[in-house]
Amino acid sequence: MTLPLAGLRVLDYGQYVAAPFATMLLSDLGADVVKVEPPRGDEWRRYDAFAEGESRYFYALNRGKRSVALDLRTEAGRARSRELIAEADALVHNSLPGRARRFGLDRESVQAVNPRCVCVCVSAFGSSGPDAERPAYDLIGQALSGLLMTDPRPGDAVPRRPGGLALADFTAGLMAALAVAAGLLGRGERAPEVEVSLLGAALALQAQRFVAVEGRDDPGRGRFAGEEDAEALDPYYRAHRCADGFVALACLNASQRRSVCELLGLEDAHADNPQAEPAGAAERERRGAHLAAVERGFARLTVADAVAGLAARGVPAGEVRRLSELFDDEQVAANGLVQTVEQPGVGAVRLLGSPFKVDGAAGGRGRPAPGLDQHAGEVLGDRVR
Repeated sequence: MTLPLAGLRVLDYGQYVAAPFATMLLSDLGADVVKVEPPRGDEWRRYDAFAEGESRYFYALNRGKRSVALDLRTEAGRARSRELIAEADALVHNSLPGRARRFGLDRESVQAVNPRCVCVCVSAFGSSGPDAERPAYDLIGQALSGLLMTDPRPGDAVPRRPGGLALADFTAGLMAALAVAAGLLGRGERAPEVEVSLLGAALALQAQRFVAVEGRDDPGRGRFAGEEDAEALDPYYRAHRCADGFVALACLNASQRRSVCELLGLEDAHADNPQAEPAGAAERERRGAHLAAVERGFARLTVADAVAGLAARGVPAGEVRRLSELFDDEQVAANGLVQTVEQPGVGAVRLLGSPFKVDGAAGGRGRPAPGLDQHAGEVLGDRVR
């Protein structure tokens, strides 16, 4: 099997999450990814480390790459970096604009060395505007984009990230990988520079809500007044407690909603549009009573019976599982979504496999995350470092 990006080299100057995630995806598609780290290494090597420089978080985002350590604060380090850029097809970095210029990673510097090298920058807030030089991580991107307020819980004293997940980081990483692929496809004599930001990624996740119709919506309260209350009354796109666990159902049309009611022996006059704002207090009460009836109906069923009954009626549904259960899940394994790598000095590590299948086979290289500067010899050869 030949992977789509085989023969292309991508330089990863990123640290932490978004940029390394992007380049790992490119590695899964066949690119030779060289991770260019500072002498101390990517700071993610030390995040919740269980041994010196050994972090599950680092493994998760850097498998399949090769590592070279260069000190870009020195002219010698920048000279070696230019040599790498001269031979690269693309590079990804997450440096602020001023830092990128100092390190020779800005568009002008890269194109002066290699006009056909696609340059992708993952920034916090973009290269323009008053916050261009302002550093941030995922939590700040979520906070300033409104994402942190999408799912407030009554028991929370302060806003929390949904599920504790780095949604802005990973979305920005996906966008950066797409940007590299698009840049490679569209490059001519000069390759483009493409920017993505945590702010833009966090807003992109909210695209369906980040809409205000003049004269109809109050932007201060969301798409329309009472949006959260209306959603809270919809029993058809949520998880429900069963007798022995939880089931999630996802109904996006009236036929599926009526099928849920059929399974539970109920009727719903509002199945056509359960997202609509209640017309008044009486309707709100009726819909609240229906929601309670749906919850009681599922509580009488086992998860297996609920999933089977919904599947027989064509309703998308599934058991709610914990992440740890998926290492041994048959469907996950069948699609190559978990792989085992031998991490030097550590042993077997199970982690996310390639999310891509190419010509029916899972992508990826099956290599562990690299040790700091492990591949300097094979990447830089005999050049003085």
